[in-house]
Amino acid sequence: MPESAHGPTNQCIGIGKVLLDRGHTVVFAAERSWEGQLAPLGFVEALVDLAEPAEETEQEEAAGQFWIDFIAETAPEFRKPTIEQLSTFVQPTYQALVDGAKYVEPQLRAIIEEHRPDVLVEDNVVAFPALVTSGAPFVRIVSCNPLEVRGEGVAPTFSGYAAAEPERWADFLEEFDRTHGETWADFDAWVQEQGAAPLAPRDFIHTSEAANLYVYPAELDYVDDRPLDDTWHRMDSSVRETDAEWEVPAEFADRPEGAGLVYLSLGSLGGADIALLQRLIDVLATTEHRVVVSMGPRADEIRLGDGMVGAAIVPQTKVVPHVDLVITHGGNNTTTEAMHFGKPMIVLPLFWDQYDNAQRVHETGYGRRLSTYGFTDDELLGAVEELLADTALRERAAAAGEAIRARDGLRVGADVIERVGLEHLASRTS
Repeated sequence: MPESAHGPTNQCIGIGKVLLDRGHTVVFAAERSWEGQLAPLGFVEALVDLAEPAEETEQEEAAGQFWIDFIAETAPEFRKPTIEQLSTFVQPTYQALVDGAKYVEPQLRAIIEEHRPDVLVEDNVVAFPALVTSGAPFVRIVSCNPLEVRGEGVAPTFSGYAAAEPERWADFLEEFDRTHGETWADFDAWVQEQGAAPLAPRDFIHTSEAANLYVYPAELDYVDDRPLDDTWHRMDSSVRETDAEWEVPAEFADRPEGAGLVYLSLGSLGGADIALLQRLIDVLATTEHRVVVSMGPRADEIRLGDGMVGAAIVPQTKVVPHVDLVITHGGNNTTTEAMHFGKPMIVLPLFWDQYDNAQRVHETGYGRRLSTYGFTDDELLGAVEELLADTALRERAAAAGEAIRARDGLRVGADVIERVGLEHLASRTS
């Protein structure tokens, strides 16, 4: 059961396809908007609603308008410091996720009763009691930045604070408790009423006693500062193998000397902020570099410059291997995929864990973090030229990518899930 966003769902598709190819049955309890997108890949679709379904006559408009409306309402919050976003964005987001968990609980219990799974896998940030009370083992996946797994030696999740400034951490945690305490206490009480174990303080999800997975390369990881017990397994990357093929356009292959190939994506949500995306496009259009743009849900409102190609959705995992530089919002999928293919990054975070990824890329030297709404044209162009010209960085990133690919995180994750499931199957049949 992945969160309904593209990042977690695509990550689960990657692992699920490996398990499917090994002969296992993989059931997706995905949110209903994924209808028809999972079955063609070989998965069983057991779709759920996280809220009261819209009226049938409104369904078509709602599907297209959701991200547009969401961005229109919340984009001003992304300009605020992360500590201020705790009350205006993070807490309302958690509340919406909690409401969804409560609504979907009976649906999940019915799906579990029907399919009798040998292992249940959740990639989300809130608990679903049905998944931890079924009698079968539960595996948690963290496909956001691993600061979600808290510890005294690391910065608070969602803060984007540097590892070298621990004096700021306490104030952020105090504000998190102030803004989230009531929501957490209500949810914890409900979780226990459903028969599940209590939640740990500040956590909205259970850690598994069987196995936990997280997606992050060793080159960026925090394990020296926040060691994890042996239930935790790192997937250095989780790059799905189901994207369509992509070839560099002929006009891109024959480009001016010194011109780089750049990939620009603000993700499925960030791409709905067309003012920001259009500004980035317009600034990059003043260069001779070639640019591939993931244009997002409002693609028809975006104007590409000369030397650019794009689409609403591009096969990202097939594009990134060809480029020299990735400009991203810092979503965990894009960040880890850029590392997987050994590409330097410019990161312009918008919300949630994107600040943490931007900071980690910056402080580990694999790219530059810029102010998403405060950057000047010269700052962006300077960062582009600097990273494209930095031969030592490009070689270091390429070496990291080679090492990450060799560690084959996708199959590490599949191996863990398979082991847990087969052990339970053996216990049921013995």
